Amino acid sequence: MLIVLLAYLGGLLTILSPCILPVLPFVFARAGQSFRRSALPMLAGMALSFAAVASLAAYGGGWAVSANQYGRWAALALLALFGLALLFPAISDRMARPLVGLGSRLASRAENDDRASVSGSALLGVATGLLWAPCAGPILGLIFTTAAIQGAGTGTTLLLFAYAAGAATSLAFALFVGGRLFSRMKKLLPAGEWIRRGLGLAVVAGVLAIAFGLDTRVLARLSSAQTARLENGLAERLGLGGRSESEAVERNGQLILPVTGQLPSLDGLGPWINSPPLSAAALKGKVVLIDFWTYSCINCIRSIPYVRAWHDRYADDGLVIIGVHAPEFAFERDPANVRTAVRDLTIRYPVALDNQFKVWGALQNRYWPAHYFFDARGRLRYHHFGEGNYEMSERVIRQLLAEAGRAPKDPMASAVARGAEVGAAAGSPRSPETYLGYSRGERFASPGGFRNDISTDYSVVPLLLNQWALEGEWTVGKQSARLERVPGKLRYRFQARDLHLVLRSAAGKPIPFRVTIDGRPPGQDAGIDVSANGDGMIGKERLYQLVRQKGDIRERLFEVEFLAEGAEAFAFTFG
Repeated sequence: MLIVLLAYLGGLLTILSPCILPVLPFVFARAGQSFRRSALPMLAGMALSFAAVASLAAYGGGWAVSANQYGRWAALALLALFGLALLFPAISDRMARPLVGLGSRLASRAENDDRASVSGSALLGVATGLLWAPCAGPILGLIFTTAAIQGAGTGTTLLLFAYAAGAATSLAFALFVGGRLFSRMKKLLPAGEWIRRGLGLAVVAGVLAIAFGLDTRVLARLSSAQTARLENGLAERLGLGGRSESEAVERNGQLILPVTGQLPSLDGLGPWINSPPLSAAALKGKVVLIDFWTYSCINCIRSIPYVRAWHDRYADDGLVIIGVHAPEFAFERDPANVRTAVRDLTIRYPVALDNQFKVWGALQNRYWPAHYFFDARGRLRYHHFGEGNYEMSERVIRQLLAEAGRAPKDPMASAVARGAEVGAAAGSPRSPETYLGYSRGERFASPGGFRNDISTDYSVVPLLLNQWALEGEWTVGKQSARLERVPGKLRYRFQARDLHLVLRSAAGKPIPFRVTIDGRPPGQDAGIDVSANGDGMIGKERLYQLVRQKGDIRERLFEVEFLAEGAEAFAFTFG
C-alpha cells in the first residue's frame, strides 16, 4: 500500500516538472467549461490511457512500442484538428460532416459549456494520455524498473494508474485555478474570440512540439532537480530506498559484522547452472555468498576472477557461492546465453537466473555487481557493491568460516584475470558508461537527436569528449540502436584504456564489423575481440572488447562500421 501511495504522490509532483508543459495547452483548452462534463472526463481519459499504454510498454514487447508509436501519431492528428478548429471556426463547421463527425463534435463544443460532450472530452483525454511522456523521475523510474525486472501485471498497472491519477489531480487543481482566471478574463475583456484562438494556437504549438520531439529532447533537459529531491525524500521516508553500503569495523584483529538481514528464499530462481536447485533451508550450516551479476556488465566481468578464486579456495571449507544472474538487457534473460557465458568465463560455482528479480527485490539490491555474505545461521553480515574491496570481502569469508568452526588453513586466494576480466587502468577513465537506447541515452550528438522507434537517416558532426553519434539508417529503441541498412557507423570520442561495446545480431546471423581509432586500424591497441587490422564479428549477444590501448591513454576517436544490417548496439563501457 505504501508503494501505491508513493506512486500517487509522485504523480502529484509531476506538476512541478517541466515535462508536464506539453500537456498543459490541451488541459487549459477546457478551461471555462463544466468540470464534471468536460475537464473531469478528459483527465480521467488521460490517466487511463497513460496507465494502459505504460503497462503495455512495461511488458517490453516491441509490438507494444510500435503500437504506441502509431497511437501517438493518431493522437497528434486528432489534437491538431482540435487546435485548428479553435483557431478557425470555418474548420469547425466543415468537421461537422459525417466522415469526421466525432472530431467536429469535440472541436465545435469546446466553447459551449452546455453542449460539452462527456465522451468527446474523454476521447481527447485518451489522446493526450498517448502523448504524455512525463520525466522519468525517481518514483516513476522505480515503478518502471520494478515492472521491467519483475514482469508487468495488475500490480504494475495499479501503480501506473496511481501515478497518473496523482498527475491528473494536480492538473485538475491547475485547471481550477486557471479556469477561474480564464473566466475573469472573459468578463473583463470583450475578446473571447481571441482567447479561443490563443488556446487553439497553444494546442497547435503543443502538437508541433511533440511531433518534433521537443517534449523529450528539450523539456527533459530543463532542471527537475527539485522535483527529484522531493521524490527521493518521499521514497526514503516511506522506506522504499535501496540498501546502503556496509561498513566493516576492525577491533582487536576481528571484523565487527552486525546482523542486517536474513538469507531470502531462493524459490523462483532458475534454471540453475552447475548445480541442482538450492534452498535456503538446505544451506543452513554453510557460509553463503550471493553474487548479483549479469554477463554483459564489464564491472561484473572484472569481479568474476575474485569470485572464482574464492570458490576454488574455500568451497571445501563450507563456502557456497551462488551467482544470481539478474538481467539488464532483454537478451540476457535467455538461459542459453547465460550458459554460454558461464562456460566462457569458466564459472564452476552454482549460477541461477533471477529473471523476475525475486531475490534481487528481497535484498533491496540496486547494483551490478553486488556481493552479500551470510553466516552459517543464514544471517546477512556484510555486503559490498561494485568492483574493488576484494581483500576485505575475502577477510569476511574467512571470519564467517571461522565462526562456523571451519577456519581456513590456506593463505588468501590469488585471482587470475584474462582478457576483459583484467581490472580497469589506474585512475578512473574520463569516459563514463554510455547507453545507446533513448530511455537512458546521453550525450548523443547526431543532428536532430533521437527519433524514438523510427527508422531515421542519421549524420555525424565533429564530436567532443564523451559524445557519440550514428551515421546511416538506424532505429533507436528504448534499450539499443539497430542498423537498418548498410552502410552504417557508430562513433565515440573517448579517453580510457579499454573500450567495450555490448552488441547483438538482430538479424540472427553473424555480422562483420571494422574498427578504427583516429581513422586508422587499431594495431597493437586492438581489443581481444578485434584483429590488429580492426576486423571483428558479432556472434553471441555479449560485451565485446574492441579497444585496449598499450601506450599513453589520451583522447581518441573510436569508429566501428558494420558491414551488414541488423547490428544492434546497447552500451559502451570503459576501463
